[in-house]
Amino acid sequence: MNPELATAGAHFWQGSFIDDEEAARRLAELPELAARVLAEPLPTELVLSACQQLADALGTPGSPVRTRLLAELAGPTDISGVDPDEAAATLAEIAGAIARPALERKLRRELGGLRPERLTRPDARETTFEAWAPVGLLVHIAPGNAATVAPLSVIEGLLTGNLNVLKTSSADTPLAQHLLAELAAADPTGALARRVIALRFPSARTEWLRLMCGAADAVAVWGGEAAVRSVSELVPDGCRLVEWGHRISFAYLTRDAWSDRATLDALAADVCRFEQQACSSPQVIYLDTEDEADAEAEVFAFAERFAAHLAAASAELPRPDLEPAEHAEITTTELIARLEEHLGLTRVLAAEDGSWRVLADTRPALAASPLHRSVWVKPLPRASAMTVLRPMRRYLQTAAVGGNRADVARLSQAVLAAGVLRVTPVGGMLDSYHGEPHDGVYALQRYSRRVSVRTDEAFATTACLDDLAAPAFVPAAPEGPLLDKAGVQEQLRTLAPEHAHLHFRSGGSTGAPALSVFTNADYDTQMRASADGLLSAGFDPARDRAANLFYCGGMYGSFISFFSILERLNATQLPIAAGPDHAATAEALVTHRADTVFGMPSYLWQLFHDQGEVLRGYGGIRKVFYGGEHFTAEQRRVLTEEFGVELIRSAAYGSTDLGPLGYQCTHSEGSVHHVLTDLHTLEILAPEADRPAPAGQPGRLVFTSRTRAGQRLERYQIGDLGRAVEGVCPCGSHTPRIELLGRYGDVVRVGTYFLNVRRFIAVAQEELGYRGELQLLLDTGEAREHATVRLDQQYAQDGPAARAAFLTAVPELGSAVDEGLLDFTVETADSAAFERTPTSGKLRTVIDRRRLTS
Repeated sequence: MNPELATAGAHFWQGSFIDDEEAARRLAELPELAARVLAEPLPTELVLSACQQLADALGTPGSPVRTRLLAELAGPTDISGVDPDEAAATLAEIAGAIARPALERKLRRELGGLRPERLTRPDARETTFEAWAPVGLLVHIAPGNAATVAPLSVIEGLLTGNLNVLKTSSADTPLAQHLLAELAAADPTGALARRVIALRFPSARTEWLRLMCGAADAVAVWGGEAAVRSVSELVPDGCRLVEWGHRISFAYLTRDAWSDRATLDALAADVCRFEQQACSSPQVIYLDTEDEADAEAEVFAFAERFAAHLAAASAELPRPDLEPAEHAEITTTELIARLEEHLGLTRVLAAEDGSWRVLADTRPALAASPLHRSVWVKPLPRASAMTVLRPMRRYLQTAAVGGNRADVARLSQAVLAAGVLRVTPVGGMLDSYHGEPHDGVYALQRYSRRVSVRTDEAFATTACLDDLAAPAFVPAAPEGPLLDKAGVQEQLRTLAPEHAHLHFRSGGSTGAPALSVFTNADYDTQMRASADGLLSAGFDPARDRAANLFYCGGMYGSFISFFSILERLNATQLPIAAGPDHAATAEALVTHRADTVFGMPSYLWQLFHDQGEVLRGYGGIRKVFYGGEHFTAEQRRVLTEEFGVELIRSAAYGSTDLGPLGYQCTHSEGSVHHVLTDLHTLEILAPEADRPAPAGQPGRLVFTSRTRAGQRLERYQIGDLGRAVEGVCPCGSHTPRIELLGRYGDVVRVGTYFLNVRRFIAVAQEELGYRGELQLLLDTGEAREHATVRLDQQYAQDGPAARAAFLTAVPELGSAVDEGLLDFTVETADSAAFERTPTSGKLRTVIDRRRLTS
C-alpha cells in the first residue's frame, strides 16, 4: 500500500482513503454500488493468495507492511494504543489466522472444500449443481475490545465472496482500515479492493449506520443486548442478522481436579489472560460437590487454596490501569459480597493492591464477574447442572471441564445439553483451532447462501457449471528457479511429520522410483478434482460398473487413487487390480458384469488379447479408461472394431509427485487434456531456454501446485513436453487445454543424432500396420553404438522389411546408419519379454543400457 493514500482520511473505501464528507456521499449510493460489485464473481483462490502474501509480510521482521501496521497499533495522538509487545502479538495472531493452511482448513470444515463458490455436483449420480454463494452486501459492526475481530470478520466475508462494509469505533486504532488496505494491495487484480469498505466513526452517528444497514443483505454485530437491539432496529425485513453477543464461560471441576496443583495453576492463568475480556474467559469456577451439607465448607476451602494460585499467576503478568467505570463495578461487586459474608453466603479473598479477587458463594446460580482477574467460586452438583445452567443458555459459551476421562465425558454431555457451546481442557479455554465454530455456528455459512441449479442429461459430462461460463481465475506462477525431481526429493528430507500422511512411490519408468508425500486433506482435494475430470471424460457413476485393473502394492499410487476417485463419485466398482492370471481377471469381469475397465494400456492390451474369446463372447466392456501410457491409433481401432469398446479415454493425466494434472473430455482426441487449474498453475517453457514457448508451440510443461501443505512444489519441471491448444473446447468448457507430446526421455541422442521413440511407434503403426507394443533398446557396441527396436512377435511382420521401413521413414536413423555411426536391428519377442517397471507394470519404451556397458 502507498503510505500517501492513508493521509487522505480515516475511511478505507475500495482501494483509497477518504474523509467524512466523501464517505457520507458514497454511503448514499451504496445500493447501486453493491449491484455493480456483486455482479463480478470473486474467486476464493484470489483471496487465499492475497492473504498468504499479507501473512508472510506480517511475519517478516522489518518488512514495510509490518512496520506500518505496528505504527497504526500504537494509535494516533488522540487514541491510546497498545504497547509494542502486545502489538507484535496481535499481528502474529492475525498472520497465523490468515495464513493459507489455516484458511484452507477453515474452508474445508465450514464449506466443505477449497472452491465453495463453484457450482459442482455433490452427488455425481445426479446432474444437480450446488455452491455456496455470497449473501450479498455484508455489514460488520465490530466491537471495541478486540483488535483482530474486525479485519478477520471482513476476511471471512471475502472468503464467501461478499461486498463488505465494516464499522469500527472512532475510539479504536485504525488497524482494521490499514490492514485491509494492505490486503487489497496484495491483489494485483483490484477485485479485493472493490469488495472492502472500512469506516471508522462513533455509534452516535446513526445516519451512517442507517445507510449501511438499510442496503445490507446481512449484518454481523458484536456486543451486548443493548448494542444488538439498537442495530436490529435498523435492519430491514429479510436482512439476516448475525449476532455475536456477549457470552459467559466457566470452569467445572471434580474433586480430583480441584485438588490438583497443576490444574489450579492452569486455571489461574486463564483467569489472568486478557483480563477476562474474551467471551471464553472463566468468570465462574463450579465445583462438582456431592454432599450439600459439605458444599459450603468445600467451596470456602477451595477459594482459600485457589487464591494463592491466582496471586502467583497475577504477579507474573502486569496489570493494566482500569477505567473509572471498571473500577466502580469491581468495587460494587466486592462490597456486596463482603456484606453477604455476614449472612454466611459468601467469602471474599482479594489482593491488598486490588489486582485480583476470589468471590466464594454458596449459591449455584450463574453470575457474571466484574472481570479484571475477578472470579466466582460456586457449588454445582452434576445432578443439578441442567436446572442451574439451562436458564442462562442464551449466554453460555465455554466450559473447561477438569476430571478423569469418564468425568470429562459425562460432564461434557451435561453442560452441552444445558446450552454450553464448547468444552475445553482446564487451562485451554482461550485457545482455539483453525476452523473452530464460533458461538455454536460456522461463520462462513452464516455469511453465505446455499444455492443449486438442477439440470438434465445434457449436463451428464459437466462436472462444474462455471467452466461453461468463463475461464476460472488462475494465479500467475511464482518467480524463481525451476524445480526438478531431485529438488522434490530433497524437500522431503525436511518435511514436517504433520505434512506427511500418505506416502507413494513412483513406478520408476523414467528412472529410480521416487517418494511422494501428501497430507490426507490434500489427497482428498486432488481425488475430488480428478473425479470431476472423470465425469467430463464420459464416465457415468449412475450406470457404469467399473473394474479397477491398475497395479496395486509396492506403495504405487494408481490403484488406490482410482479406488478413491470412484468412491468419491459414488460409483459401482470392482477393485480387482492387475495380476498375472488373466483368466481369473476375465472371469471376474464376466461374473460381476463389469462394463468399464480402468488400467494401464500395456496390461489391458495383454488382457484383451490373452482372453479375447472370453471378452468377445461376453461383449460387455463398453468403456476403457487408461493411465500412465497411451494406446496407439491401431490399438484403439482393434478395441473398437473387434471388442466392441465404445469409448476409450485417458482416465487422468498426472504424476506421482504432483498428483492429477489434467483430464480428457468427450471431445478430447489423442493426447489432448484439459488442465486441472483448480490445483495447478501451468507454464509452457521453450525446450532449450527458460522462457515461455511461442503460442501453440511445443515446450516443457512446468507446474506449480497450489494445494500441497508443507511442500512448495513451485515451477516443477516434470519431464513432459506439450503445447497449448488454443480456443474454447467443443465441449463448452473454458478450462485451458494442452496436447501431450511425450517426455524428454522419449528423445535420445544416438550416433550424434536425436531419435524420438514416438516417431518409431508412429512408423510401425502407419507403415507396418503394427498394433502391438514397441521398445527401443540402446547398447554400446565394439565399434559403434547399437539401437534395437523390439516388436511383439504376435503382431510383427518380417524383420528385414520392418528394418527397411524404419530406415526409410526415420531420416535421422537412416543417416546415422549410412554414416557408420550406428548399428540398427529389429527383433521380435513374446510380450512377456518386454521390460516393465516392477511396481506399476508400465512398459519402458526406452531402455538405455549404454551407461551400464560403457
